[in-house]
Amino acid sequence: MLKKVHVGMFEAGEAQFAIVASKYNSRYVDAMLRAAQRELKRAGAKRVRIVRVPGAYEIPVVVSRLARAASGLKPRNTQHEPLSAIICLGVILRGQTVHAAHIGEAVSQALMQLQLAHEIPIIHEVLLLENDEQARVRCLGKTHNRGTEAAQTALEMARVMESLPD
Repeated sequence: MLKKVHVGMFEAGEAQFAIVASKYNSRYVDAMLRAAQRELKRAGAKRVRIVRVPGAYEIPVVVSRLARAASGLKPRNTQHEPLSAIICLGVILRGQTVHAAHIGEAVSQALMQLQLAHEIPIIHEVLLLENDEQARVRCLGKTHNRGTEAAQTALEMARVMESLPD
């Protein structure tokens, strides 16, 4: 059962965010991206960096680079950005083979490992869905939009992490 989204629950304060969004299944991902940006703006986020990648499988490598830079382990040609959370958006639709399941599992495992390794909240909204109807409900609707939920989770986790000792 889907949970109804309640807008306006959290404030951004000084928190800074990045959103890594897939271009694949753009109709759905773009709607989640717009919803996430709207919620972060509503919360007063002053800095939101958007990075677009070809597909869901490419999300973890970009998250890894952003997380390293945010944690001070700067790769070449990257400036330190004190990110409070990274939001990952993508839609994988099951087909007639197990390929989608492999992609979904690989992305999930990679994002969890990166979150733990860099101690930065990585909000996982790379959805593995059965069909277009599920995608419409979760991505295009206003009452259940996963982009809004992802932004709210990022806002809450930024606050939680800020409250913890180093």
